[in-house]
Amino acid sequence: MKINILTIFPDFFKTPLETSILKRASAKSLVEFNLLNLRDFANDKHQTTDQRPFGGGPGMVMMIEPIDKALQSLGAKKGQKNKKIILTSAKGSLFTQETARNFASLDELTIICGHYEGVDERVATYLVDEEVRVGDYVLTGGEAAALVMSDATTRLISGVLGNELSNRDESHSQPGQMGHPQYTKPFSYNGWEVPEILLSGHHEKIKNWREQGKKPNS
Repeated sequence: MKINILTIFPDFFKTPLETSILKRASAKSLVEFNLLNLRDFANDKHQTTDQRPFGGGPGMVMMIEPIDKALQSLGAKKGQKNKKIILTSAKGSLFTQETARNFASLDELTIICGHYEGVDERVATYLVDEEVRVGDYVLTGGEAAALVMSDATTRLISGVLGNELSNRDESHSQPGQMGHPQYTKPFSYNGWEVPEILLSGHHEKIKNWREQGKKPNS
């Protein structure tokens, strides 16, 4: 799978994409991360990617032209089969585990990082397949959201996790499902003990106990 990230701050991603599971996934060629600096597609010597909005208002708005040129350089177009272009946006649909699972099935995912007071609306209307938000709050820029989506998506790609069962029963693997409580050595620490049932060897009872632990508010 290939994940393209269009951003004005490519350095934001360098350490996270070269760490832990994301690094291993890339090293095994299970995912390719491709960072594009939108300033490289600006048409002036100052590499301008934002302007004041028509009609007035506070702040700056990201321009359509650098974004369009960056997408053209990738051959990325709205509506392509097994590919998707998304724009990080506070007004987009909510990113969920199901969204990550859908993204993980793609051949190519392109994420445009919004910034400033927003992005020229023509980007959302004509250039992307979907606008996506990671929560009901506003971020300084879309880079953090793009990283969250890249991480959640990458770990669902076959072969990325060492144990293929790791993401089968974890939190949010089904809508509303929580992961069950986990414990390890020592059995007792500061008087806080591991539930006896986990040492019982009774697999059916342990399974039932864990199933109860995965339910919200149980």
